[in-house]
Amino acid sequence: MMAAQVIRPARLLSRTAHIVPGQLRVTELIFEVPLNYSNLSAGNLKIFGRQVTKHDTPIVPRTDSELEEHHRKPYLVYLEGGPGFGNREPQDHQLTKTALDRGYTLLLLDYRGTGLSTPINQPHLATLGGPQQQADYLKRFRADSIVHDAEAVRLCLTADYPETHKKWSIFGQSYGGFVALTYLSQFPQGLREVFLTGGLAPVKRTAQEVYTALYKKVIQRNEAYYRKFPEDVERVRKVAQYLNAKSPLLPGGGEFTVERLLGIGLCLGMNGGLDLIHSTILKLAMDIEQFGFITRAAGAAFEGLVPFDTNPIYAVLHESIYTNGPGLASDWAAHRVGKTLAESEPGLSWLSSVPQALDSSSKNQQPLYFSGEMVYPAHFDCYPELKDMKETAELLAKYDDWPRLYDLDQLARNEVPVYAASYVEDMYVDADFARETAKAVRGTKVFKTNVMYHGALRAKTDEVLGQLFKLRDDTLD
Repeated sequence: MMAAQVIRPARLLSRTAHIVPGQLRVTELIFEVPLNYSNLSAGNLKIFGRQVTKHDTPIVPRTDSELEEHHRKPYLVYLEGGPGFGNREPQDHQLTKTALDRGYTLLLLDYRGTGLSTPINQPHLATLGGPQQQADYLKRFRADSIVHDAEAVRLCLTADYPETHKKWSIFGQSYGGFVALTYLSQFPQGLREVFLTGGLAPVKRTAQEVYTALYKKVIQRNEAYYRKFPEDVERVRKVAQYLNAKSPLLPGGGEFTVERLLGIGLCLGMNGGLDLIHSTILKLAMDIEQFGFITRAAGAAFEGLVPFDTNPIYAVLHESIYTNGPGLASDWAAHRVGKTLAESEPGLSWLSSVPQALDSSSKNQQPLYFSGEMVYPAHFDCYPELKDMKETAELLAKYDDWPRLYDLDQLARNEVPVYAASYVEDMYVDADFARETAKAVRGTKVFKTNVMYHGALRAKTDEVLGQLFKLRDDTLD
């Protein structure tokens, strides 16, 4: 069982509001929280959030009690996917309309290290000391610290709320669901209800088990890609051979390697991902064919597909989201599992040897498979923001004293309603492990579908949110 910890309210540093056309009132909030909740003298971080309400001009001026009720609607807090991403602007967010229409105040919090919440970046890390000091700092940016921040913010924002409104609802997309389950484990007393989309984390599984399962779906998505675009078997190989021979630089300064090329398989599991990858490969192949080099336009478009440079937490802490407790070093699990699979799966042979995978002597050349949501040591050689973090990443990969993220006993006796959307064809969260987690978290209701992908919250917003609120509102006999 995880030890309970008393959390002090966050310190509100500033609160400024403005009106966004479209009848939104957005209040920008900046809080101060401890870097380390177990050592309050270790320094502080800033947490940024946007509070979103409807803006209207009433026909009849509201009374004081009506104003109080209007401004103190229950909160719905959105937890973004990732790890490593901040939030979009409220007017561009898929949850805004539904949340406000249903009577919530929407809160978009940037996790620590992301967005405007003391974001992680290599130049700042360098000021902290060497790789060990940087690794120790980054250990404070996992879900356990994130939920401490969220709970501290809740205590601050609801300090003068009536008891019925002090608890808040949370909505976790993808990694945000992982964070939500950590919240349920540590501070269930602060939660009214939990919504999850593609976020039923594999709470009982190790990093090695997770990647063993996810590679199977990655291979299936590659097979689907090459069925749809068989002409890309040759194109992908030609682009890879060019990169291996020329070692070009991308506009942002990073090396354009074979590993980086095949890393755009990150997009395979999203709605429209196959077409996006095809379009990218076509641009690169046409450039090489027509000019003998890759143009700035094609290179810049490619760079934006895998955001390791702009969101370094996504790379440096990715495998740590699967390490639930001491004795569980991730140790580059995705690379280890992939190299083992490469022995029997020719499409992944580049994980063992790029030159061998690109050998042109064979008449029956196998397609090169893209990777999925996997981070490899080689990525720390070809992304400018990651290069100077390589030793730090190695220390984090070997670290085996992580605190627990999930309390399985607490989840088993959970009393907070959980409503989840789970996708059978999810390439990022294994559907079988998701089903296992749904059974492990008491009171979970699941909408399960095989006609949506991981990004359905954005691609099919009305359908997904409609199903989730049906789970909440409908009565089952």
